[in-house]
Amino acid sequence: MLGGLRGQGLGARFGSRGLLSACGRPAPSRCSEMAERPEDLNLPNAVITRIIKEALPDGVNISKEARSAISRAASVFVLYATSCANNFAVKGKRKTLNAGDVLSAMEEMEFQRFIAPLKESLEVYRREQKGKKEARKDKDKKADSEEQDKSREEENDEDDERMEEEEQNDDEEVDN
Repeated sequence: MLGGLRGQGLGARFGSRGLLSACGRPAPSRCSEMAERPEDLNLPNAVITRIIKEALPDGVNISKEARSAISRAASVFVLYATSCANNFAVKGKRKTLNAGDVLSAMEEMEFQRFIAPLKESLEVYRREQKGKKEARKDKDKKADSEEQDKSREEENDEDDERMEEEEQNDDEEVDN
Protein backbone atom coordinates (compact mmCIF):
# COMPACT_ATOMS: atom_id res chain seq x y z
CA MET A 1 0.00 0.00 0.00
CA LEU A 2 2.74 2.50 0.85
CA GLY A 3 5.54 1.69 -1.52
CA GLY A 4 8.54 0.06 0.13
CA LEU A 5 7.21 0.46 3.66
CA ARG A 6 4.95 -2.56 3.77
CA GLY A 7 5.21 -4.17 7.16
CA GLN A 8 7.43 -1.40 8.54
CA GLY A 9 4.79 1.13 9.54
CA LEU A 10 4.19 4.50 7.92
CA GLY A 11 7.11 6.76 7.07
CA ALA A 12 9.77 7.81 9.48
CA ARG A 13 9.75 6.44 12.99
CA PHE A 14 11.57 7.16 16.21
CA GLY A 15 14.30 4.87 17.43
CA SER A 16 16.26 4.94 20.63
CA ARG A 17 18.82 7.27 19.02
CA GLY A 18 16.39 9.68 17.36
CA LEU A 19 14.63 9.84 14.03
CA LEU A 20 15.03 6.88 11.72
CA SER A 21 14.46 7.06 8.01
CA ALA A 22 11.80 4.94 6.33
CA CYS A 23 14.33 2.16 5.75
CA GLY A 24 15.33 2.06 9.44
CA ARG A 25 18.70 3.78 9.10
CA PRO A 26 19.49 6.83 11.25
CA ALA A 27 18.34 10.04 9.64
CA PRO A 28 20.97 12.48 8.36
CA SER A 29 22.78 14.28 11.15
CA ARG A 30 21.33 17.69 10.27
CA CYS A 31 17.82 16.34 11.00
CA SER A 32 18.84 15.04 14.40
CA GLU A 33 20.52 18.38 15.15
CA MET A 34 17.32 20.29 14.42
CA ALA A 35 15.13 18.21 16.70
CA GLU A 36 16.45 17.35 20.11
CA ARG A 37 13.35 15.35 21.04
CA PRO A 38 10.80 13.47 18.89
CA GLU A 39 8.07 15.82 20.15
CA ASP A 40 9.94 18.73 18.53
CA LEU A 41 9.00 17.30 15.14
CA ASN A 42 5.26 17.53 15.82
CA LEU A 43 3.18 20.18 14.14
CA PRO A 44 1.97 23.02 16.40
CA ASN A 45 -1.08 22.05 18.46
CA ALA A 46 -2.92 25.26 17.56
CA VAL A 47 -2.64 24.45 13.85
CA ILE A 48 -3.78 20.86 14.36
CA THR A 49 -6.71 21.98 16.53
CA ARG A 50 -7.84 24.54 13.94
CA ILE A 51 -7.66 21.97 11.10
CA ILE A 52 -9.59 19.43 13.16
CA LYS A 53 -12.30 21.97 14.07
CA GLU A 54 -12.68 22.97 10.42
CA ALA A 55 -12.99 19.31 9.38
CA LEU A 56 -15.55 18.27 12.00
CA PRO A 57 -19.21 19.29 12.09
CA ASP A 58 -20.33 21.75 14.75
CA GLY A 59 -20.88 20.25 18.16
CA VAL A 60 -18.40 17.40 17.70
CA ASN A 61 -15.60 17.36 20.25
CA ILE A 62 -12.26 15.59 20.16
CA SER A 63 -10.25 14.32 23.12
CA LYS A 64 -6.71 15.45 23.84
CA GLU A 65 -5.51 11.92 23.19
CA ALA A 66 -7.15 11.83 19.75
CA ARG A 67 -5.79 15.31 18.91
CA SER A 68 -2.32 14.16 19.95
CA ALA A 69 -2.60 11.02 17.81
CA ILE A 70 -3.71 13.05 14.79
CA SER A 71 -0.84 15.47 15.39
CA ARG A 72 1.71 12.64 15.46
CA ALA A 73 0.18 11.02 12.39
CA ALA A 74 0.26 14.33 10.52
CA SER A 75 3.90 14.86 11.48
CA VAL A 76 4.84 11.36 10.30
CA PHE A 77 2.96 11.97 7.05
CA VAL A 78 4.82 15.23 6.45
CA LEU A 79 8.17 13.57 7.20
CA TYR A 80 7.40 10.64 4.91
CA ALA A 81 6.14 12.87 2.08
CA THR A 82 9.23 15.04 2.42
CA SER A 83 11.50 12.00 2.33
CA CYS A 84 9.78 10.68 -0.81
CA ALA A 85 9.89 14.11 -2.49
CA ASN A 86 13.56 14.39 -1.57
CA ASN A 87 14.22 11.10 -3.37
CA PHE A 88 12.86 12.66 -6.57
CA ALA A 89 15.03 15.75 -6.10
CA VAL A 90 18.10 13.55 -5.53
CA LYS A 91 17.29 11.57 -8.70
CA GLY A 92 17.13 14.91 -10.51
CA LYS A 93 20.49 15.88 -8.97
CA ARG A 94 18.91 18.84 -7.17
CA LYS A 95 19.11 19.97 -3.58
CA THR A 96 15.84 21.90 -3.68
CA LEU A 97 12.49 20.14 -3.50
CA ASN A 98 9.91 21.56 -5.88
CA ALA A 99 6.17 21.15 -6.34
CA GLY A 100 6.71 18.47 -8.98
CA ASP A 101 8.69 16.41 -6.48
CA VAL A 102 5.83 16.62 -3.97
CA LEU A 103 3.26 15.62 -6.59
CA SER A 104 5.44 12.69 -7.67
CA ALA A 105 5.82 11.68 -4.02
CA MET A 106 2.04 11.70 -3.56
CA GLU A 107 1.71 9.36 -6.53
CA GLU A 108 4.48 7.08 -5.25
CA MET A 109 2.85 7.00 -1.82
CA GLU A 110 -0.40 5.96 -3.55
CA PHE A 111 -2.25 9.15 -2.67
CA GLN A 112 -3.42 9.80 -6.23
CA ARG A 113 -6.68 11.34 -5.03
CA PHE A 114 -4.67 14.22 -3.48
CA ILE A 115 -2.88 15.08 -6.72
CA ALA A 116 -5.75 16.98 -8.41
CA PRO A 117 -6.58 19.12 -5.33
CA LEU A 118 -2.86 19.79 -4.80
CA LYS A 119 -2.47 20.90 -8.43
CA GLU A 120 -5.47 23.22 -8.03
CA SER A 121 -4.02 24.68 -4.84
CA LEU A 122 -0.67 25.12 -6.53
CA GLU A 123 -2.30 27.01 -9.42
CA VAL A 124 -4.16 29.28 -6.97
CA TYR A 125 -0.90 29.91 -5.09
CA ARG A 126 0.97 30.70 -8.33
CA ARG A 127 -1.76 33.11 -9.48
CA GLU A 128 -1.66 34.87 -6.09
CA GLN A 129 2.11 35.15 -6.25
CA LYS A 130 1.94 36.46 -9.82
CA GLY A 131 -0.66 39.02 -8.74
CA LYS A 132 1.50 40.13 -5.85
CA LYS A 133 4.53 40.40 -8.12
CA GLU A 134 2.58 42.49 -10.65
CA ALA A 135 1.23 44.70 -7.86
CA ARG A 136 4.78 45.30 -6.64
CA LYS A 137 5.88 46.12 -10.19
CA ASP A 138 2.98 48.55 -10.59
CA LYS A 139 3.79 50.10 -7.23
CA ASP A 140 7.45 50.46 -8.19
CA LYS A 141 6.51 51.97 -11.57
CA LYS A 142 4.14 54.38 -9.85
CA ALA A 143 6.82 55.33 -7.33
CA ASP A 144 9.33 55.83 -10.15
CA SER A 145 6.81 57.90 -12.09
CA GLU A 146 6.02 60.01 -9.04
CA GLU A 147 9.74 60.43 -8.41
CA GLN A 148 10.27 61.55 -12.01
CA ASP A 149 7.31 63.94 -11.76
CA LYS A 150 8.72 65.38 -8.55
CA SER A 151 12.15 65.69 -10.15
CA ARG A 152 10.60 67.49 -13.15
CA GLU A 153 8.70 69.81 -10.83
CA GLU A 154 11.90 70.63 -8.97
CA GLU A 155 13.69 71.28 -12.26
CA ASN A 156 10.82 73.51 -13.40
CA ASP A 157 10.90 75.37 -10.08
CA GLU A 158 14.65 75.86 -10.45
CA ASP A 159 14.16 77.10 -14.04
CA ASP A 160 11.46 79.51 -12.87
CA GLU A 161 13.76 80.83 -10.12
CA ARG A 162 16.61 81.31 -12.61
CA MET A 163 14.29 83.15 -15.00
CA GLU A 164 13.06 85.39 -12.19
CA GLU A 165 16.67 86.13 -11.17
CA GLU A 166 17.59 86.90 -14.78
CA GLU A 167 14.57 89.20 -15.10
CA GLN A 168 15.57 90.97 -11.89
CA ASN A 169 19.15 91.30 -13.15
CA ASP A 170 17.85 92.64 -16.47
CA ASP A 171 15.62 95.12 -14.64
CA GLU A 172 18.54 96.24 -12.46
CA GLU A 173 20.76 96.72 -15.54
CA VAL A 174 18.06 98.79 -17.25
CA ASP A 175 17.72 100.95 -14.15
CA ASN A 176 21.46 101.60 -14.06
